[in-house]
Amino acid sequence: MMNKKDLILFEKEIADLFNNGKIRSPVHLYKGNEDKIINVFKNIRENDWVFCSWRSHYQCLLKGVPEDELFAEIISGRSISLCFPEYKIFSSAIAGGSLPIATGLALSLQRKKSQSQVHCFIGDMTAESGIAHECIKYSRNNNLPIRFIIEDNGKSVCTDSREAWGTSTLTFEKTNDPMIVYYKYELSYPHAGAGKRVQF
Repeated sequence: MMNKKDLILFEKEIADLFNNGKIRSPVHLYKGNEDKIINVFKNIRENDWVFCSWRSHYQCLLKGVPEDELFAEIISGRSISLCFPEYKIFSSAIAGGSLPIATGLALSLQRKKSQSQVHCFIGDMTAESGIAHECIKYSRNNNLPIRFIIEDNGKSVCTDSREAWGTSTLTFEKTNDPMIVYYKYELSYPHAGAGKRVQF
């Protein structure tokens, strides 16, 4: 498994290329949650499936995608929709887009009596959406082999998630549920891009 330093260095190279105009499509960088995501991956096995949103460089690296393959996909403009089926990892640029697919796969694995599990990463604002509540409820009620990892950086794009919902505590913030992993982190980069050039 890659270590914290390797993760940071990989994304620094991506950030530098983006700021210098060498990557012409959006990138969403992770720096700030290395310790917590590495800890989450201690419970993710080679035959498990991982689903993510548009911010998935770290998950790909930790799932075993070779750096050169990941780098090539990002340079080609696919940073926000990285999919490597051979490594059992998929991401979607649509907010909540991976949730029903991850839930459906978990149902399929259960019916096949597979030993594999699904790990679905979502942000704090996506976790407040209707599709997240439906997928989590269905998975819990049917005891599906899935975990939902909610990564709370306090943002929905550039909006404060708690302010947007008029609350000081989000739905899953204090949940004691083996199906939910919830952690907060402070994102070092902007929501998108690397902070030194306009991207759209």
